[in-house]
Order: sequence, then structure tokens, then C-alpha cells
Amino acid sequence: MEKEQKKNIQNDNLDKEENNQSSKPQDQTDDHNKKEEDDKKELTPEEKILQLEDKLARTFAEMENQRRRFEKEKEDAFEYGGFSFAKEALSLIDNFERSKSILESDEKLKDSEALKKTLEHFDIIHKDLISIFNKNDIKQIDSLNKKLDPNFHQAMMEIEDDTKEPGTIIQEIQKGFTIKDRLLRPSLVGVAKKTQEKTAKTEETKENSETK
Repeated sequence: MEKEQKKNIQNDNLDKEENNQSSKPQDQTDDHNKKEEDDKKELTPEEKILQLEDKLARTFAEMENQRRRFEKEKEDAFEYGGFSFAKEALSLIDNFERSKSILESDEKLKDSEALKKTLEHFDIIHKDLISIFNKNDIKQIDSLNKKLDPNFHQAMMEIEDDTKEPGTIIQEIQKGFTIKDRLLRPSLVGVAKKTQEKTAKTEETKENSETK
């Protein structure tokens, strides 16, 4: 009985050794095939050079784009850094003009020496402000008697006036300004339009001519 068990154990060990030996060549074959595939995937020196050149070109292009963006931001900061301040400063001009208008319409002060001197000082300060603005490329928009331009003007009303072409600016409610090539604020204006009576007569004449 013991002899038979020993024999069976020996047979099992022999089978395991045979299996191990038979599997080794297969594993070696698989490793060899994998190595061949890796060799096939490996780039040639020329391909590697082209790949590096492409990466370098992309890197330089990105660096150039970043440099241009930085230069543009720097220029804008230098040229338009005072945009918000300039826009707020326009209220000084508005307040001066309102104050002058109120004083001029005051019946008690009308034609008085005090009013004349006060208005003279107002004009001096106003001119100084405009001069400072001009030195910093902040300029008034020329509006009166010009055609309405949506880029610079904002129409607030239409005024009947047959002496002007429709769309011509005949009243300036609030002055507009530019800073360099940018709009600081638009001019608020009133534009001319044909009188309704004349328009009605024109339409009536047209209808009568069509009927005939």
C-alpha cells in the first residue's frame, strides 16, 4: 500500500515537472513576440526628430502668443489705464455747465457785476479743464449740425425742423467725449425731423396723383 502511494506521488511530481518544462518555451515565445512588437512601435531617428521639431514649434508659437497678449495688455494699461477716472471726471464739466446755466437764468443776479465776474471765473476753470483733457487725449465729440452717428451719438428726441435734413443733430443735451480712439461717453442729442403737417400734405398729394 505504501509502495503504491509513493509511486503515485512520484508520478504526480513528474507530471508537474513536465508541465513546467512545457510552459517555459511558451512563456519565452510570448516574451520574444512582445519584444518584437515593441521594436516595431519604436520610432525611427527621423521620426523622433520630426516629433521634437513639432513640439518645439508648438512651444515657440505658444510663447509668442503669450508675449503678444502681454504686450497688448501692457499697452492697454498704459493708454487706457485712466479710462474710469476720466469718465468720472466728466461730471466736473457737467456740473460747471449746469451751475453756469442756473446762474445765468437767475433774475436777481441778471446783469449784475457779481454775476459777470463769477461767470468769467467759471469760463477760465472750464477752459483749463478742457485743456487738461485735451493733453490726455480726452476730446469733445463734435455734434451740432452733424449727421447722427450711432458710434458717437445717442438720440434722445426728435425736433421738427424743415430747414435741416432729417437725422441732423440740432441740439446737444450732453456733450460726448472720446479718449484716444475709444468712446468715453456718447453725446446725448436731439435730431431734426420733418414737420407732421408737411409730411401729411406730401402723402395727400401723392395719393391724389395716384388716384388721377
